[in-house]
Order: sequence, then structure tokens, then C-alpha cells
Amino acid sequence: MPRVFLSGFADESTSNKTIVEQFAVYAALGLQYYSIRFINLGDGVKNVMKLSKSDIQRIRLFQDEYGLNVSSLGSPIGKVKLEDIDDGTSNAYIPFEKYLDDVRLACDLAHAFETKLIRGFSFYHPKGSDPRNHLPKAIDQLGRIAEVCHRSDLTFGLEVEANLIGQNGHILGEIYRQVNHPAMVLIFDGGNIVLEGYSSQEIYDQYEAMKPGLGWMHIKDYLNPRSVETAVGKDRHVEEDKVKNFVPCNVGDTGHEKIFRDFATILPALEEKLKARGLPGVFFDLEPHLKGGGQFGGYSGPDGMGVALRALCKTLDFAGIGYHLRDFDDIKAARGF
Repeated sequence: MPRVFLSGFADESTSNKTIVEQFAVYAALGLQYYSIRFINLGDGVKNVMKLSKSDIQRIRLFQDEYGLNVSSLGSPIGKVKLEDIDDGTSNAYIPFEKYLDDVRLACDLAHAFETKLIRGFSFYHPKGSDPRNHLPKAIDQLGRIAEVCHRSDLTFGLEVEANLIGQNGHILGEIYRQVNHPAMVLIFDGGNIVLEGYSSQEIYDQYEAMKPGLGWMHIKDYLNPRSVETAVGKDRHVEEDKVKNFVPCNVGDTGHEKIFRDFATILPALEEKLKARGLPGVFFDLEPHLKGGGQFGGYSGPDGMGVALRALCKTLDFAGIGYHLRDFDDIKAARGF
């Protein structure tokens, strides 16, 4: 049976992002991997990009205590404006040559946490413009980011998300095809597509468009309001802090069951491809947002993470995809038996 590694954004499990709460929830749920994004070591919440060397050392000690490893660096790389244009949003613009310093920092952090994966994005085009008109510049810059990651023996994952140039699977698939770099893969996230107003069949078509470049998946889902007045419209700017209909992956509009059944057929080949890049296999990363989500993160709570994980496991069982949660053998191994 093909198998995936289960992970998730541990900061979603607690409102104050404290490290003990994050790690205790994940250990209790049986997870052995997590994606690091926001964390509170007692001196306030920090994004992973703001961690000091002493912060990293403390986190590594906690990881050992709770039996956790980092699956991916949940960086915000690529969540900046492509053009220095005032479009009414609060998104930052950073000149690209200077921005490459952030990419190099992300690479250093990935090595410090012993992960091979960096999560990133495809840049904000000016609000109200056609994202396809900005593809050439975005493709050039993403190719350069991929090359920086490649030189550090890392893989850069490009997530599909509203308001970015790669806001749907068709555009993201085209970006992958044109960048054509071994260090860049795509991250499917059904919930991010549903909230843009697409139907399950349209989402499946976008999954197919992304499939040649897939590296891993983020697991969240969304239930679109049914009234015309409240539904999010396709190809319109999404007010990310106002969306509130995230649900477990087995009850939303993505159609995860169908997607997972197809994904199972390509999983063995993808696993071999990723192992060649130093990865243990394919990660499914929970990011459920069950109690709220926004532009730079979300919250599910310990109970929400449990609900989301059980929904994912049921869906994987249905699709015939294997996974592992901690069992007594893991406890015995940790005790040296």
C-alpha cells in the first residue's frame, strides 16, 4: 500500500502558540512531524524567519523531548508584492535582490531544523490585475529562488492560494512548467481553491493541472456559502481575514476522496523522486483553520486538530493510502527497548 507521512502546522493547535502546548498536542495526537511557522518560547509569538540561534537550540531540545521532527519550514517566502505599486493592500514590496537574502535565511533555517522542504508562494500581483500578465517576471524570480534552494540541497514548494499569481491550479501548473527546475515543486491545497468559488469538478481539474509538479499536500477544506450574495466569486480578490467556512477534509467542497484515490496511483513514483532529493517520502500537512484562518495563518485548537486528523485518516483509509501514528513500538524505541 502506498504511504504518506502525516504532519501539520503545529501553531494551529494553540491560540497563544506556546511551544509546550503545540508539541504536547501533536505528541498526543500521534504525529511525529510538524511544520514550523509561528512559535512562542515565552517571549512572544515569533515567525520562524525571526528565530535566533538560541531560539532554535531551545526548540530542538523540545523536539527531542516530544519526539518530533520538522517536515517543512512554513516560511512566507513569496508573500510580497511583485511590483512596487500602491494597490490598496498592505502587502509589502521588497526589491528582489534584497529579498534573496530572506531566501538564503530560509535555507539556513531549514538546515538548522534538518528539513529539506521550504514552503513558499508565487508573489502578489497588483490587486485587480490579471495574474497571467505578470507570469514572466514571477517565473524569473521563482526560478532564481529555486536555484538558491537547490544550491543548499533543499526543495522549494509553491502553494496554491488566493490573491497570488499562482491563485489556481492551472496557473500554478504553468509556472511549474516554465520554471522547469528540479528544486521547485507544487503544493496542492483544496481549501484554498474552494474559497475562490470553484466547484469540486473544477478543483479536480486544477489538481490534474498541478499533478506533474506535485511535491506535497496541505490538508484543509472549505464549504462555500450557497447563496449568490455571500459566495466568493471566481477570479475576484478574496478578503482572507473574513473567510470562515473551513471544515474537515471529509465534509468540504474539495472532493478529497476522489483526489486521494487518484493520488494513490502516482504516490510510489513521487516517493522515489522525493527520496532522491533526500526526503523520507511524501508529506500530507494538516492546516485545517477550523476555528478561523487568515492571510498568514489560522487556528484550530487542540480539539480542532484532533477532528481534522481523524477526518484525514478516514479519507486516507477510504483511498487506500497508508500512514503511521505513534504506537507502543514507538514508545518502546524512545525508551531504548
